[in-house]
Amino acid sequence: MPSPNSSSNTKKSLFKTVVTNLTFWVLISIIVGVVLGHFSPENGVKMEVLGKKFIQLISVFIGPIIFLTIVLGISGMGNLKKVGRIGIKALTYFEVVSTVALAIGVTVAYVFKPGKIDKSSLTFGDASQYTNGAAEHFSWMKFFLSNFTLQVLLAAIICGIALNFYKKREQTILVLERASKVVFFGLKYVMYLAPIGAFGGMAYTIGKFGLATLIPLGKLMLCVYLTMALFVFLILGSMLRYYKISILSILKYIKEELLLVLGTSSSEAALPSIMVKLERMGCSKSVVGLVIPTGYSFNLDGTSIYLSMSVIFIAQLYDVHLSFFEIMTVIGILMITSKGAAGVTGSGFIVLASTLTALHKIPVEGLAFLLGVDKFMSEARAITNLIGNTVATIIISKTERDFTELNLNPVLEE
Repeated sequence: MPSPNSSSNTKKSLFKTVVTNLTFWVLISIIVGVVLGHFSPENGVKMEVLGKKFIQLISVFIGPIIFLTIVLGISGMGNLKKVGRIGIKALTYFEVVSTVALAIGVTVAYVFKPGKIDKSSLTFGDASQYTNGAAEHFSWMKFFLSNFTLQVLLAAIICGIALNFYKKREQTILVLERASKVVFFGLKYVMYLAPIGAFGGMAYTIGKFGLATLIPLGKLMLCVYLTMALFVFLILGSMLRYYKISILSILKYIKEELLLVLGTSSSEAALPSIMVKLERMGCSKSVVGLVIPTGYSFNLDGTSIYLSMSVIFIAQLYDVHLSFFEIMTVIGILMITSKGAAGVTGSGFIVLASTLTALHKIPVEGLAFLLGVDKFMSEARAITNLIGNTVATIIISKTERDFTELNLNPVLEE
């Protein structure tokens, strides 16, 4: 029979585990942020600086982590053909899965018709900053020059390949490995600030836009969240099930990153730590290094769903009938232009404006109805993007037989 002291020690141990868990504090911070933003909007808006500063701090680590992970991964691979194979496999996977996400978004929008509501009940925002540049054509050069992650990715691939031919390759790798340890050591302590960043981001969102703005477009929000849940559990879950991995176990493993993204509305806030966790889980450094940074530019599943649903929503709002060919045209245009929605604030609206302009049928001014509620859907987009890239890395590691073992223990507490 257990002694009273044993029971007391168990309770203390459980209490200590909870209060020293970063996930717990991020969740508490999100709740406090919602309360502050709702009951004191002015003070909530002032908290924006906390969310922004945290993301800026995390961004300092993104470049070095991507660069070091890719260079060490490629130089340690010893097989440049494998590098090319992983890259082609990743891009093919991204395009196929993103297209499926677009198709699901269109299908759900047509089934539930979120745009069949009274326009007079909606708040009309100023979309001129997005619609004015709608006529601009998508440019891969502009996309590359505005995408820091992609620039670092390319530089790292070139350096990683060059290092394979360098005479002092082993000595250089040792230096890079030491640098990598220093960077990840610094990241470990920066992540302790995650609750502050999540609090600031959530307090600002609620304070600036208010929960009341959700009511008129509640149907659209419900459809967006439902579609993303279907995509995660049905599509991504089925792919993982093929490899005998549960989607729920993966979501539980990355719960800290999911809450961080929920609080900050930015999937980039979780980029460094998700790379660490995927390596610790069993994915090889080379696959993680190539797939995650590329995925952050080309595998935006949540964004694809949101963009396709938004086009259909605006068409329904203005009673514009789209033929099957026009729907296929929307998907085709978004397959290309959605890649330009990465990493730049407001870029999703610019992509939407460009798509609507290309159709010459749906009023581009309809974007103004989405402005008030967009921030509340950005969390769903960012979370789905994060899950999509996590699953992509696991699957490509599996297909490359570079997945050692499923280790789902916490990683940033060592």
